[in-house]
Amino acid sequence: MAQHGNSETEVEEASAWGGKVSPFKVSYGKLMMWFFLVSDALTFGGLLVAYGFTRHAFTGNWPIGEEVFRKIPFTEADLPLLYVALMTFILIISSVTMVLAVEAGHRMDRKGVTKWMFATIIGGFFFLGSQAWEWSHFIHGSELGRVQLEDGSLAYVRGEAGKIQKFEITKAGAHHKLGDVITEGLAHKYEHAVAAGRVSKDGSITFHDGAVAKVTKEADKIESLLIRQSGSKNHKVGEKIEGAEAGRYYEEAVTSGKSNRVVFGANLQQNEYGPQQYAQFFFFITGFHGFHVFTGVLVNIIVFFGVIRGLYHKRGHYEMVEKAGLYWHFVDLVWVFVFTFFYLV
Repeated sequence: MAQHGNSETEVEEASAWGGKVSPFKVSYGKLMMWFFLVSDALTFGGLLVAYGFTRHAFTGNWPIGEEVFRKIPFTEADLPLLYVALMTFILIISSVTMVLAVEAGHRMDRKGVTKWMFATIIGGFFFLGSQAWEWSHFIHGSELGRVQLEDGSLAYVRGEAGKIQKFEITKAGAHHKLGDVITEGLAHKYEHAVAAGRVSKDGSITFHDGAVAKVTKEADKIESLLIRQSGSKNHKVGEKIEGAEAGRYYEEAVTSGKSNRVVFGANLQQNEYGPQQYAQFFFFITGFHGFHVFTGVLVNIIVFFGVIRGLYHKRGHYEMVEKAGLYWHFVDLVWVFVFTFFYLV
């Protein structure tokens, strides 16, 4: 006769989980690293969603990556996004070298771990230096800036700024004497005067202290003006003004005597490349990511010296390399999304 009642399955005591250790055979350190990375991913996700919402809600023209990031360090080459692509490639390669370091650790290959960790650190330093250069380029802007036409239209300027030889003081001020010749920091001083509307029709500039200087410079070579925001019916978005006409428009803005007719670079108050929100998000998100890369490089250096000292070899495992690797892979993955949002889309 069959028995009715509760049927219970007995569990062997050896296979039952009694706490104290992870049921997934993951160490406490790696588990906590995963918790941290998930929370950090939510932070980056929120920032990128906010950026996407702001861009979608903006009714004007949003900056285009290939129009903003066109330069390569130490050259005059005009190659849109090429250097940013190189930065991204190096960071991805550094993730590969980190994988090789972890794999060498599994084989208890101390020399292999040392070699690949060192390569990862070099890749991190290259990316940090490149990002610092990108920030500098973004802040200082192009040589000719963005120009506002008489009707209020905003246009990108393409061309080559004339080389400045010297400033000669023709009217003394509080800090400049009559006859002084200035030969240092010319481009920065001239751009500042242009942005402040202190360039006269004859090409001379006025300093903050009231001094007036004659400017000896080559003529600007203005190739074109690309309308990015229309001010009236005179110019439409996407219109391209070329040749002598573009030069006349630019010259009129420079010598108008009004501030901010020409804007150079980006900061928290103004932005050559478009709406102010773009610059604010760029500084915050790329800066936040850069801080993560900097932290990752420091962690990798600490782990690297631990490898050299044989600390992990004595422990019989290289789990610390794995934990550093998890963080580094996360930093690389986040950059793929940042790169896509800011530079490609």
